[in-house]
Amino acid sequence: MLYLIERDFDPATDDPAASFDQVRDAAARAGGTLIEVQVSKSLRKAYFVVELDGPAARIEANLRVANLPFESVAPVRLVGADLEQVKQARGTAQYLVEWDLPRELTMDKYLARKKEKAPLYANVPEVKFLRTYVREDMQKCLCLRRSGRGGDSARPRRRLDADQPPGPTRAGTALDCLRPGCSTARFRKPAPRTSPTTSPRTR
Repeated sequence: MLYLIERDFDPATDDPAASFDQVRDAAARAGGTLIEVQVSKSLRKAYFVVELDGPAARIEANLRVANLPFESVAPVRLVGADLEQVKQARGTAQYLVEWDLPRELTMDKYLARKKEKAPLYANVPEVKFLRTYVREDMQKCLCLRRSGRGGDSARPRRRLDADQPPGPTRAGTALDCLRPGCSTARFRKPAPRTSPTTSPRTR
């Protein structure tokens, strides 16, 4: 089972990188393995993906013992890649797009839409759609992508909505990733929660 841990930070007082080893150790004490980490450029938000054969309560308990506050620990479904591919591909994503899913959407409907839209990925060869983590409670999903043309992740949205769930999202948020992986991955500040698009990063 994969779990998504979300943590908020105060960039004035917190260093997300300092918590990486602590979260990894807490996951290990629970019997799990830290798979990957994503941190916002604003340093206000971090996502940790942990593999664990057991309940979320074991992770939560060990995070509390380590005095590591967290917003949520939720089981997620990996879509678009297998776990071994993810472990080998750390550090290759450039963009993370977070979708808040419609309340009426089910996992089966979401997976059916992804399968239906999969052939359209060929229409955006400049963007590589890497993987998606879908919360099992269907509250949200995180879509990871890589762009080969100056980092314009808005371009595929004009031609492909395969990652977008059917029907309106309650509040889509996009994050522009600078360097993902199990290190201080930095993103642009989240866009207003009225638009699921990102702006290109300027080097």
